[in-house]
Amino acid sequence: MREFWLDLNELVKDWNTGSIMARLIIAMFIGILIGLDRERKNRGAGIKTHVLVCVGAALTMLTGQYIINYFPGVSADIGRIGAQVVSGVGFLGVGTIIVTGQKHVRGLTTAAGLWATACAGIAIGIGFLEGAAIALLIIIFNLFILDILDKWVHTHNSYYDYYFEFNNNHNISEFITFLKENNIKFTNFNLQKNGSGMGPVLTLTLQLKTKAQEDAIQEYINNKDDVIFAQEV
Repeated sequence: MREFWLDLNELVKDWNTGSIMARLIIAMFIGILIGLDRERKNRGAGIKTHVLVCVGAALTMLTGQYIINYFPGVSADIGRIGAQVVSGVGFLGVGTIIVTGQKHVRGLTTAAGLWATACAGIAIGIGFLEGAAIALLIIIFNLFILDILDKWVHTHNSYYDYYFEFNNNHNISEFITFLKENNIKFTNFNLQKNGSGMGPVLTLTLQLKTKAQEDAIQEYINNKDDVIFAQEV
């Protein structure tokens, strides 16, 4: 294992197609590993989002090294790697992210895709076609093949985001007592007033480890008159 690590270390320090490919693939796997944890906990940014951001960042640094290697005598400050483009696309990506009425985040993968695409565009613009081509293949793999893994993780996770509307605040206390009695852990507790002037609105993440806990939640929603509306988001 130690020899493999040393060989890999030497490989990524070189400047050739193998080194470029190794760096981008390593970035992809780092994105997967980080994204798996977020996906398992049902957070907004999952596997695909993390891979896109990690590969895009790696490609940006590779492009900087490419400039140093092939444009050593250039007088312009092109080493900033199109900083205005990268930051500008970051703001553009924010515009694709929305929060629904049930506090569910949408558009993160789109925003990350825009940013990674901008990084690829910078690389292509400077003539770094090898890195851009490899990154393109990884991004396509991420968006299409990893989508299967994304869905599989979603169907096998034990964390569920719920949106509740209750009649009054007393119902909230009863609901929390019910969760504790059934050993159901909850996080991301967010209580606020209903915009329509009715009872309070509660959004939270429930950890349902067993089928019995899932059935208990469903039975509570179906049989309690104080729950005006409930939905998994």
